[in-house]
Amino acid sequence: MHTNYAYGMRHSRYLSTNCFRSKRRSRSSKSSSITTNSVKVKDPDILTWNKVISSHMRNGRCDSALRVFNSMPRRSSVSYNAMISGYLRNAKFSLARDLFDKMPERDLVSWNVMLTGYVRNRRLGEAHRLFDLMPEKDVCSWNAMLSGYAQNGFVDEAREIFSRMPHRNSISWNGLLAAYVQNGRLEEARQLFESQSDWELISWNCLMGGYVKRNMLGDARLIFDQMPIRDAISWNTMISGYAQVGDLSQAKRLFHESPVRDVFTWTAMVSGYVQNGMVGEARKYFDEMPVKNEISYNAMLAGYVQDKKMDIARELFEAMPCRNISSWNTMITGYCHNGGITQARKLFDVMPQRDCVSWAAIIAGYAQNEHFEEALNMFVEMKRDGENSNRSTFSCALSTCADIAALELGKQVHGQVVKAGFETGCFVGNALLGMYFKCGSTDEANNVFEGIEEKDVVSWNTMIAGYARHGFGGQALILFESMKKAGVKPDEITMVGVLSACSHSGLIDRGTEYFYSMNRDYNVTPSSKHYTCMIDLLGRAGRLEEAENLMRKMPFEPGAASWGALLGASRIHGNTELGEKAAEMVFKMEPHNSGMYVLLSNLYAASGRWVDVGKMRSRMKKVGVQKVTGYSWVEVQNKIHTFAVGDCFHPEKDRIYAFLEELDLKMRRDGYVSSTKLVLHDVEEEEKEHMLKYHSEKLAVAFGILTIPSGRPIRVMKNLRVCQDCHNAIKHISKIVGRLIILRDSNRFHHFNEGVCSCGDYW
Repeated sequence: MHTNYAYGMRHSRYLSTNCFRSKRRSRSSKSSSITTNSVKVKDPDILTWNKVISSHMRNGRCDSALRVFNSMPRRSSVSYNAMISGYLRNAKFSLARDLFDKMPERDLVSWNVMLTGYVRNRRLGEAHRLFDLMPEKDVCSWNAMLSGYAQNGFVDEAREIFSRMPHRNSISWNGLLAAYVQNGRLEEARQLFESQSDWELISWNCLMGGYVKRNMLGDARLIFDQMPIRDAISWNTMISGYAQVGDLSQAKRLFHESPVRDVFTWTAMVSGYVQNGMVGEARKYFDEMPVKNEISYNAMLAGYVQDKKMDIARELFEAMPCRNISSWNTMITGYCHNGGITQARKLFDVMPQRDCVSWAAIIAGYAQNEHFEEALNMFVEMKRDGENSNRSTFSCALSTCADIAALELGKQVHGQVVKAGFETGCFVGNALLGMYFKCGSTDEANNVFEGIEEKDVVSWNTMIAGYARHGFGGQALILFESMKKAGVKPDEITMVGVLSACSHSGLIDRGTEYFYSMNRDYNVTPSSKHYTCMIDLLGRAGRLEEAENLMRKMPFEPGAASWGALLGASRIHGNTELGEKAAEMVFKMEPHNSGMYVLLSNLYAASGRWVDVGKMRSRMKKVGVQKVTGYSWVEVQNKIHTFAVGDCFHPEKDRIYAFLEELDLKMRRDGYVSSTKLVLHDVEEEEKEHMLKYHSEKLAVAFGILTIPSGRPIRVMKNLRVCQDCHNAIKHISKIVGRLIILRDSNRFHHFNEGVCSCGDYW
C-alpha cells in the first residue's frame, strides 16, 4: 500500500516537471543556434558548456557553475535556465530571481523554470506572483501551480486553478484527484472520478488507496472490483488494507487470488499478522517468502519485539543479511521497553550509523527505566555528536527534566527548542507545558501555552491539570470555560482535571455540578477516575458518609484507587472504623501497596493505638511489603542534590544541620509546635521531636535557602506525600527567611510564602 501512495505522490510532483522537460529537450536540440544581443550565432560548443554548468549545480557547486557561466563566450537561454534551475535546486532564490530578471530574453521555458523552482521549494506566494506576471502560459505552467497548491494542502486553491485552466491534460486531472485524496476529501475525489471515464491505472490506485488509508474498506473494495485492469500495487493495497484492520481472512483470500506476488505482497501479510498479535502465523509466511528484503525482516523483528520475545528477536537480528538503521532502532526500542537498558546501550554504541530516532529511543529508554541523569547525559551527547534534535528527542529530554524537576536544565532545552523552531507546535509545546508545571513554574507554563499557535485538547488538559495540581482551582476552572469558548470539546481527561481542581481547592458545589452534568453537557460518561475524584472531594470536606454512599451507587465495583481515597479522607478526619474498612479492601486488591499500610498506621498512631501500629509492621513483614524510603531533592546550579531522613552523607551536612537548629529556635518563637502524634514509634516526646526535625524535605529546604540566591524560588521535590509536620514547619520557615518555597510531593504542589500555603491547608 505504501508503494501506491508513493506512486501517487510521484505523479503529483510530475505535474510541475514533465511538460517542462519536454520543452527543455526541444530547446536543447536547437542549442547551436544562440541568441546574444538579438543576434543568432552558430556555436557547436554551447551544449558542452551547458552540461558543465548543470553538473556543477547538481553537486551543489554554485560558485563553480557561475565561473563557467561568466567565462562562456556566448550564452543561450538554455545557459540561463541551467543557472537559474541550479540556484533554485540549491535554495539560492535571490540569485535565481536576480539572474532571471537580467536575462536578455525570456522564453516560456525560462518562466516555467522559475515558477517550478518556487513551487518545489514551497514558496507559493512568490510562485503565484510570478504566475500572474507571465506573458503567456502553457499547460505546464498551470500544472505547476496546481501541483504546488495540491502538495501543500491548499485543495480549494488547486481546484480554482483547475477550473481556470484553458486546457487540461491527464496530469491536471490526476493532480486534482491526488490533492483530494491526500487531504482526506474523498467524497469530492469520488465526484471528480465519476465525472469522466478515461482514467489511468494510477488514478484508480490513488482513489482506492485513499479509502484504504482511512479504513473505508467497503468503498475501496468497490473501486478494486470495478477496475478494468489491476497491477501489483492494486492487489497489495487491498491486501494491506484488510490486514491492517484485522480482517485477515479477506487478506488471505486476496493473497491467494493475486496473480503476481512480489516481496511487498508477502510483507503485507507478515505485517498484518504482526499488527494483530499473531506472531506465529506471521513467521509461517515469513519463512515461505521466496525473496525477503529489509522491510520483511524489520516487520518480523517488530513482531517479536512487540511480543516481548527479545531472545528470538536477537537471533533474527543477528541472522539478518540486510540490516538497516530501522533494524537497529527496533532492537534498541525493544530492549528499552522490556527493561534491558544495558543491552540497548551496547547495541547503540556499536551501531554503524545513527539517526535522530536512535537517539530518541535510547534517551526515552533511560527515562522510562528511571535513569534520568543518563537520559539527560545522552541528550547532551547527541548535541555534541552533531545530530539535530527532532520533536521526539526534545519531548524525551523535557519529560526527563520534568520527572526530576530539573528546571534550569529544562530551560536550556527550551532555548534549543526555540532555536529549532518547534516551540509553537503542539507536540513539543505540550511537553514544555508539562515540564514547567512539574517543575513548579506556572507562569512560564502559561507563557508557553499562549505561544502555542494551534492548541489541541492535550494543551488545554495539561494546563487544567497543572493548575489543579498546584492548588489553583479557580484558574483551572477559568481555563476550562475558555477551552469551551475556543470550540475545543472536553474529553474524559479534561473532566478528571476539572474534578481534581475542585477536590484540591475544596470547591464542593462546583465539583458536584460538573460531575452530574458531564454526560449531559459533554457526552462524557463518568469512569472510575471521575468517581474517585468525587470520593476524594467529598472525603476531604469531611462528608465521609456521602463519599461512601457514592461508592455504593457506582455502576461498577470500586477499585483500589477509590478505596484509597476513602482511606486518605478517613485519616484526615480520624475515622478509624471507616479507615480500617477501606484499608482491608485495598489490601485485597493490592496486597503490596505500601502506601496504604502507612496511611492506616498513621491513623492508628494518631489515635494512640500503638499495638495496632505494631501489628501493621508485622503484617507488612509477613506479606513482604517494604516501606518506600522517602527522599527529597533540590536543583542547585544544574546539579541535583538528594536527601533522605537524617542524611549524614551530604558534603555540607554540618552546615545544613547547624542552620536547621537556628531555624528551629526561630520557628518555636514564631509559634511552631511539632506534630509528634504522626511519629509511628511509641517513644518519648523529645525523641519524637528529634525524629521529625531532620525529615528529608526540611534538609532540602535548608540547603536550598543556603545555596540559592535571594529572590529566587526554592523548589523542592519529594517522592512521597509531605508529612503534616513538615508542611507546618515550612510555612513558618517561608515567613522567617522571606522566601517563596515550592514543594512538589507525590500528590500535588504547595507554594509556601509569608507563612501561608497555596493549598489553604486543604490537602
